[in-house]
Amino acid sequence: MARRTLIAGNWKMNGLIADGIALARDVAAGAAAAGKAELLLCPPVTLVSSVAAALKGSGVAVGGQDCHAKANGAHTGDISAEMLADAGAQYVIVGHSERRTDHGETDGVVRAKTEAAWRAGLSAIVCIGETLAQREAGRTLPLLEAQLRGSIPAGATATKLVVAYEPVWAIGTGKTPTVAEVADAHRHIRAVLGGLTTGADAVRLLYGGSMKPANAPELLAIADVDGGLIGGASLKAGDFLAIAAASTTN
Repeated sequence: MARRTLIAGNWKMNGLIADGIALARDVAAGAAAAGKAELLLCPPVTLVSSVAAALKGSGVAVGGQDCHAKANGAHTGDISAEMLADAGAQYVIVGHSERRTDHGETDGVVRAKTEAAWRAGLSAIVCIGETLAQREAGRTLPLLEAQLRGSIPAGATATKLVVAYEPVWAIGTGKTPTVAEVADAHRHIRAVLGGLTTGADAVRLLYGGSMKPANAPELLAIADVDGGLIGGASLKAGDFLAIAAASTTN
């Protein structure tokens, strides 16, 4: 089934307002190079509104990097999905490995945040992935299945769910799994989604883990890889756009 490629940039904790606006404008200016691919920028929450304004009319989408499960309340320092939507976001990343590791987020927490995203009209990018120890122990596929079952609420559809596979040991290290390993993981994720979603064949699966211009063509050519969740390379418009351009050749 044809699925529109999604190239999503996760800026993480990087960028001040002037930097974010400049980077967003550079991406917007080169968006035509992405062809039919959808581009998405997920800046820090302080930049969501400014980036959304800079991208207005460009066709490039905006997302948040996290949200709270509740719509409002006494949750100092947190941001609700509704606040992200109000600032101009259409997507939100939930369950990123850095949130799971640094903040102890469980599958149950990720599930509640996914429900919150849907409540606010946002599409949730649900992240799953294994550590190096888990891969070496042969636990990758069972772990991915457990994370999917624990993190995705009932009622998931392709219009409101994206799944990002991010092997934790590959994030920011420059290391990537082999093509065969990525293909196995994405094939397994697609199969598991068949029992969890309506229209699983239409759900986009992203690869996240040190994707860059040099390896993007090979990774994006893998069956069931429908785009990328890009970290470091998304902080340079040229690199981000080069990855998007690679998706148009596959």
